[in-house]
Amino acid sequence: MEVIKSNIEGVVIIEPRIFADERGYFFEAFSEREFAEKVCNCRFVQDNEAKSSYGVVRGLHFQQPPHAQSKLVRVVKGKVLDVVVDIRKSSPTFGRHIAVELSAENHRQLFIPQGFAHGYAVLSDEAIVEYKCDDFYHPECEGGIAWNDATLGIDWQVPADKIILSERDKNHPTLTECNKLFE
Repeated sequence: MEVIKSNIEGVVIIEPRIFADERGYFFEAFSEREFAEKVCNCRFVQDNEAKSSYGVVRGLHFQQPPHAQSKLVRVVKGKVLDVVVDIRKSSPTFGRHIAVELSAENHRQLFIPQGFAHGYAVLSDEAIVEYKCDDFYHPECEGGIAWNDATLGIDWQVPADKIILSERDKNHPTLTECNKLFE
């Protein structure tokens, strides 16, 4: 696998080595050994999968300590714009975000360390997103940042009138209003 560093420390894009022939393709989606050597020593404990239609925006979500989560995200069907926001107050990149297109065609994965809010917008008719987490879901530790916080300047690549949100995601505070950020 090739690891591509982003402009935010710790967030990396992973491109697997694809073996394709007339039968189709094969690739190793995850190797604990190679991941530890090239990215970090992270023990994933839970795999999640979400199916969504065009225009769905999920996020921006995070879990606070002591149950903060690192995530390894990939798309197995369709295409999404995956977005991460640095919410570590002491970080030189606090409040900055990166956006990466993940798709079933490009097979890219995005590693998001603890201390980041995460979300994505579905750009295809339908998308299935899978992600690994290094801690279990704890509702008492969950937090969120408004998907449309103007100070973040995120272009979700979906027209505003086409965006579909959960009730929870409609009501998250802005980054400056959020009192659940990482130190």
